[in-house]
Amino acid sequence: MRKLSLFILSLLTTLCVVASHLRLQPQQPAVPAVHDSVTTDTTTTKQTAATPRTADAKPRVPKDEAAATDTTHSDSVKVDTVKTKPGIDSPVEYQAADSMVYDAASGLAYLYGKAQVNYQNMQLTAAKISMNMDSSMVHAEARADSTVEGGLDGRPQYTQGTDQYDSERMSFNFKTKKGYILNVNTKQGDGFMTSERSKRAADGTLYLEKGRYTTCDAKHPHFYLALSRAKVRPGKDVVFGPAHLVVEDVPLPLAIPYGFFPFNKKYSSGFVMPSYGDETSRGFYLRDGGYYWAINDYMDLKALGEIYTKGSWGLSAETNYNKRYRFRGNFYFSYLRTVEGEKNMPDYAVTKSLKLQWTHTKDSKAMPNTTFSARVNFASENYERKNLESMYNPLSYTQSTRASSVSFGHTFTNIGLSISASANLTQNMRDSTIALTLPDVSISLARFYPFRRKHQAGKERWYEKISMSYTGQMSNSITTKENLLFKSNLIKDWRNGMQHRVPIDATFQLFKYINISPSFSFRDIMYASRINRSWNTLLQQEVCDTTYGFYNLYDWNVGVTANTTLYGFYKPWKKLFGGKIVAIRHVFKPAVTFSYAPDFTASRYGYRKEYERIDASGNSTMVAYSPYSNGIYGYPSGSKQGLISMSVSNNLEMKVRSDRDSTGYRKISLIDELSASLSYNMAASRQPWSNLSTRLRLKLGKNKTFSMAAVFATYAYKFNENGQVVTSDRTEWSYGRFGRFQGMSQNLSYTLNNQTWNKLMDFLHGRRKADSSAKDNNTADADADDVEDANVDPDLKTARKGGRKPKNKAKVDADGYLTFSMPWSLTLSYGITMAEDRSRQINVRRMRYPFSFTQTLNASGYLRIAEGWNISFSSGYDFEMHKLSMTTMSLSRDLHCFEMSANVVLKPYSSFNFTFRARASELADALKWEKRSSYSTNVEWY
Repeated sequence: MRKLSLFILSLLTTLCVVASHLRLQPQQPAVPAVHDSVTTDTTTTKQTAATPRTADAKPRVPKDEAAATDTTHSDSVKVDTVKTKPGIDSPVEYQAADSMVYDAASGLAYLYGKAQVNYQNMQLTAAKISMNMDSSMVHAEARADSTVEGGLDGRPQYTQGTDQYDSERMSFNFKTKKGYILNVNTKQGDGFMTSERSKRAADGTLYLEKGRYTTCDAKHPHFYLALSRAKVRPGKDVVFGPAHLVVEDVPLPLAIPYGFFPFNKKYSSGFVMPSYGDETSRGFYLRDGGYYWAINDYMDLKALGEIYTKGSWGLSAETNYNKRYRFRGNFYFSYLRTVEGEKNMPDYAVTKSLKLQWTHTKDSKAMPNTTFSARVNFASENYERKNLESMYNPLSYTQSTRASSVSFGHTFTNIGLSISASANLTQNMRDSTIALTLPDVSISLARFYPFRRKHQAGKERWYEKISMSYTGQMSNSITTKENLLFKSNLIKDWRNGMQHRVPIDATFQLFKYINISPSFSFRDIMYASRINRSWNTLLQQEVCDTTYGFYNLYDWNVGVTANTTLYGFYKPWKKLFGGKIVAIRHVFKPAVTFSYAPDFTASRYGYRKEYERIDASGNSTMVAYSPYSNGIYGYPSGSKQGLISMSVSNNLEMKVRSDRDSTGYRKISLIDELSASLSYNMAASRQPWSNLSTRLRLKLGKNKTFSMAAVFATYAYKFNENGQVVTSDRTEWSYGRFGRFQGMSQNLSYTLNNQTWNKLMDFLHGRRKADSSAKDNNTADADADDVEDANVDPDLKTARKGGRKPKNKAKVDADGYLTFSMPWSLTLSYGITMAEDRSRQINVRRMRYPFSFTQTLNASGYLRIAEGWNISFSSGYDFEMHKLSMTTMSLSRDLHCFEMSANVVLKPYSSFNFTFRARASELADALKWEKRSSYSTNVEWY
């Protein structure tokens, strides 16, 4: 009887332990036990295991107390106390899609089919998971399946926060957060880590053995670094021991004793590793090495240096700053000291050059009435020719001009007053000439009506239409050589002055259709110096005497303009033109202007003076000049004028029926603008007629416009008494000839590619594509307007930015074969300037000079000969020198995780640059090979 009581007591104790672990809910049905195990077969079963809570969510009671208070047992035999192990911190949730089995003898729970265990922020999924309820141990493994790739299905996947690990088999302790993993696979930064055996520490650190690191995202990597041992700190870095490179499963004799890869996702400081190489004239080098300093969340600083074995060196500093909703910008400074040749040799030279760049943009939301921007691009004359990167960049190497500007502006909206200040610098890189304006200040007052009533009542009176405005400007500028800028004198060498403009005008209507606009304009100029000129008879040269003081100049003019707009409509004859054309509209805008200005060249104004010039033979001539000819705003030089100006403008549009437009009609521009202007000066004593100016503008497409301007001279040529050709006072019209054509200048460009070519062929053959195709073509045409973008392969642009080209399904034709596709683009640009060539003999019969032509022809484009192969080129033809201009060509190859490029300069000098490197930024400086030619060689090696 005593043995039976002990057996029953032991059985009850076991059942209590099982119940405490399984935490069965009261409403759930009891699971029958079979052979000392618990098995549940459900579609998806989810349970929660946790201590110190029981199944009914009541506080857990020690087993010895439970046995002592159990009323079903009256035996006085003392029950042994069962010691429980400390529990885990929070509930463990687990579920399985197939089934769950609990083995009471071993205390293990088995989860089958898409098993998942969650604990705090940790998640473990696998095909099979076994849990030890007492020790918080979890074992996960995959299921063998020959139908899936790799032969394993449901590989264990462990996720904690942003860290994720895939493996074949994994053991993990939820309490200690330690684990042991076989064949782990995890992503760190832009790279992928794998290892045969690894251990996970409580802080997440992985200790790997026989690992691999690669940046190739292919399932079977094209290359990797074979690591004997490594330590991975997720999100921070990887430190490894001896490693060697393996490409296409072939070990290469490229090994390193140790190394590390940083994966810091935070904004932090650190060293920048330099790149190495050799350059013919300066020797071996280390370039672009230094330190990156993360100053704060709004600003950083990168300091780099370069050094060459033959004595050249350089320093650079770059900083970026950005404050959201306020401003952002970039500042860059570089200094180079270039040593060429050998000491004590004729070709030995030391050159110092610098470059300064600054861009600043203010957010429009911050202080809307204030603007500040900077676009500074300054470089010494020889910087681009000494900078190694520019030598192999034809655009930088051949750049002839640079422009810089810094501007500030503020508007007082309540009074309509605007103040702006700017500094402008223009450089000519060919002769080191610079033009600097510092400062350029302007003040403008918006148009206002001084006689308008504040509270209007009744009709507007005529004088209330009178308006006026004000513009003031002050400038200080100099044009000099680069090395003389800081040696110049602010008063003697710089040009400065002030200018004021006050326009007054009004607009009235005459007979309801004619607009009458009288106007008056006054300009005032202030200078601080002037130059008086005289003739030195002894030295036979002009003498300049600069006097300083306050000198005020002014001019004014009055005028009145009359203009109107006339509309004409024409409906074509249907029998001749068909019924598709609805109407043709003609818009005609004539305008007549009369203006008057006095003769400001008169002596009473003092703007023009004369001095007597006596040559060595005693001949005397009077030389006219202006003491203010060197002024920054010029001087009033106009003679008396009573000018009548006439202009006409025409616009011609056609309205046609169209099925593509929702309204059923579509407008077509036939002539966007055809205008002409001519004037007659009633106050001129000779040649009162001006030249005839014409302009033509046509819309050739949605984004394409053709425009041309031409000038026709009014007066004919004649021979004077010395046999020289001069302009006579007789018009060309009096000879029965149209005005003498003065020349024109025009630039034409067009981009051909796959889409535009197909569209052209469809148009020539009368084919009409579907709306979707037409939409694609329109998009292509819009993209082709940007010449630079149109001549770069889109996939190549994506690769340059470090992106991956999209994976699209292969296109097949109606027969199921792959369609032939070779994307290409070709942009042709032609420019021509036509002008009279007065250096040649005139045609006596027609009294016309022959024309000279200045032409430019440029071509650029790309061709993708195969998937991943891209060829781009650019060239031009110099019609004066009869040879090719700057000609370059590049070949690039996308090798998935590597990229290869070859750039060649063919004309006017020859050079090449070949690069093979890894695409990932972590390995771009380590896994690369470069070969460059010397920039100084001009050997025709091709």
